[in-house]
Amino acid sequence: MSKMIAFCGSPESGKTTASLKVAQELYYDKKGSVVFLSPDMSVPVMAFIFPHSKDSDLFSIGKALDKTDIYKEDVLKQLVPVKTMRNFGFFGYKAGENKFSYPRPTEDKIMALFRAMKEIADYVIVDCVSDADDLISRMAVNEADSVIQMITPDLKCMAYYASQSGMFESAADRGFKVLCIRDRDLYLPKEEVISHFKNVQFTLPYSRPLKQQVITGTLSERLADSKYRKQIAAIAKKVV
Repeated sequence: MSKMIAFCGSPESGKTTASLKVAQELYYDKKGSVVFLSPDMSVPVMAFIFPHSKDSDLFSIGKALDKTDIYKEDVLKQLVPVKTMRNFGFFGYKAGENKFSYPRPTEDKIMALFRAMKEIADYVIVDCVSDADDLISRMAVNEADSVIQMITPDLKCMAYYASQSGMFESAADRGFKVLCIRDRDLYLPKEEVISHFKNVQFTLPYSRPLKQQVITGTLSERLADSKYRKQIAAIAKKVV
């Protein structure tokens, strides 16, 4: 039975990198087929995961959602594959697209999209948008089997969850939190943040190889950082 896993959090909390690495872990370790969905229109996922690809080789979630009825064939046509990963597909917006490029999707269409993705893959990973007004992300939180809230050791993150707490109330019994360390500052208030938030179960350490992947546009490749991947594997095991 297919599972949907939603990653949420404040801007720059490590949602995209963590969700992508968990998706890759599920693909390689659990041998499952994966669809990775990013509904972000402000920073279209194709622009930084596939920066070296030709525009003609990339597709858009917007075209699938623009259909009157959405079937798995419509989703398959818009999935962007990775040559080295046979049953792994990316689903998101292309560089240059924004909220004015397509009509705002309805709840019925989004539910049809979720059903189609679940028909295609064993695991549907959703890299949710921080903005609570994004309907796809909000519905993903409500429909997901597991909801992972990314947190960072800073006041910005605490302010985000204080103002967006209502978005996660329905997912309290289906989720847990992951602390993401995004820099090498030895004086980050990690313990204070963990004590402030409840149910922090994992900590992703700072990873220089991961930062290098972000800089070079190679996030679609598997990460060579055993310390970071050990935590990712633990998260993947938890959601399975």
